[in-house]
Amino acid sequence: MPSFEFLRSEVLMKGRAFTIRRDYLKTPDGRETKFDIVEHGGSVVIVPVDAEGNLLFVRQYRHAANMDMLELPAGTRDGDEPFEECAAREIREETGMAARALKHVGSFYLAPGYSTENMGVFLATDLEHDPLEADDDEFLAVEKIPIKEALAMAERGEIPDAKSLAALLMARPFLENQQSLPIYAPHKDR
Repeated sequence: MPSFEFLRSEVLMKGRAFTIRRDYLKTPDGRETKFDIVEHGGSVVIVPVDAEGNLLFVRQYRHAANMDMLELPAGTRDGDEPFEECAAREIREETGMAARALKHVGSFYLAPGYSTENMGVFLATDLEHDPLEADDDEFLAVEKIPIKEALAMAERGEIPDAKSLAALLMARPFLENQQSLPIYAPHKDR
């Protein structure tokens, strides 16, 4: 496959969570083109499963979509924060629950046409109440939905959030085989 040649880059805007840059490249046929890119340090989406076999979703207002949206808990890394630490922090901030078991089930680029954001997907089980204070601009409501119903909602197009859909797809083999989840194993320390 013919490749593009990087020529130069300039920063257009530096924000709190991301930077926008313009990259200039030479196309395989020799022309110059430009791409506006959102530089993002990465993020996580968590698939939390409680002891009753429910998934914990959050409902929050999303201004760009102009609607309250049902989503899996998610958040942005703090600097070079390891993805697993970010997932452990975000689930506590958004659901009030800590996961005694976090399993990385994959990752994906959220919008590779214009963004560097890579999102790690974590299955969170063996949940216990251990809240952290939510971010100042987040107003969330936690909703418990049985695994089977959540997967059916995704298939019916009732979950319009791409990261939640991708995470459910990646976690589906674990969710459909609930007996393999750590929450269903007996705990000696309880």
